[in-house]
Amino acid sequence: MPERNIEFGRYGARGIKGHEAVARQLDGLAGYIATPVTARRGLLARLHYLTRTEHARTAARAAGLTVTDRTLRAWLAGTRSPSRKNLERVEQAYRTVRRENVGRYLAARLNRQGRGTRVEIHPLNQSQVDRPRQRPVTFRTMNVRHWDRIVRAWVAGDERELDDAWVDQVVDLGSEWGQYEYVTNIGFAA
Repeated sequence: MPERNIEFGRYGARGIKGHEAVARQLDGLAGYIATPVTARRGLLARLHYLTRTEHARTAARAAGLTVTDRTLRAWLAGTRSPSRKNLERVEQAYRTVRRENVGRYLAARLNRQGRGTRVEIHPLNQSQVDRPRQRPVTFRTMNVRHWDRIVRAWVAGDERELDDAWVDQVVDLGSEWGQYEYVTNIGFAA
């Protein structure tokens, strides 16, 4: 596809892919539990979230938390502690289930009945690029009206689809959309 960067950072520019910044912002809007899973309070909060209903338990098992009910009760009671590998599984299952639970709500909030959401795009950092090789890339704002595909890809954890969905929106910037493939930050609220 034209306008895609092949050797990003060759001359010292720094930034992240636009879809990664969008995923990071969506993660921030999802409202994850702030206490880390390694702390007892964080572990208990995640386990309560994953085991409070039968639907939550089914979703947690589908997300990769495949321990027995007896083990879960022991973790909740504090008689046993999960291994590092199981802590990672709990965290991954929690994030997956949380994304599924808030995805539909977030898409509706961001679409705002067809009005969309204003997005701020902060350009890449060129402070380490030699002066003759720097290019003028400015701060941009745009209104994204169709968030369904972006949020679906974020919920599924499909980076390629998220990248394609984000590029389909960024093309609205006109002929210079390729300058915003890599960014410092992307900001929006729901």
